[in-house]
Amino acid sequence: MEPVRTCVGCRARASRSALLRVVAIDSHLIPDEKATMPGRGAWVHPTRECVDAALRRRAFVRAMRVSGPLDSQTLENRLNGYGNKVNGSK
Repeated sequence: MEPVRTCVGCRARASRSALLRVVAIDSHLIPDEKATMPGRGAWVHPTRECVDAALRRRAFVRAMRVSGPLDSQTLENRLNGYGNKVNGSK
């Protein structure tokens, strides 16, 4: 049985493989593709709607128990496809 997590954006429960783990490092939201980075993380569906809902409701701040605003540029780049391997590139 695969572990189940709750998306901080839409609050729906889903399998861990269907969600993206996000961690906060130096006030930046960083996607944790392998789910192995240290620290508290938040799980979100890798869709624009869920990430926008989580940012709007400050769900990342609450889930990770950090204070102040978080920079979401790295996470947004990941959603837009930047930084992903394309055609075998590194």
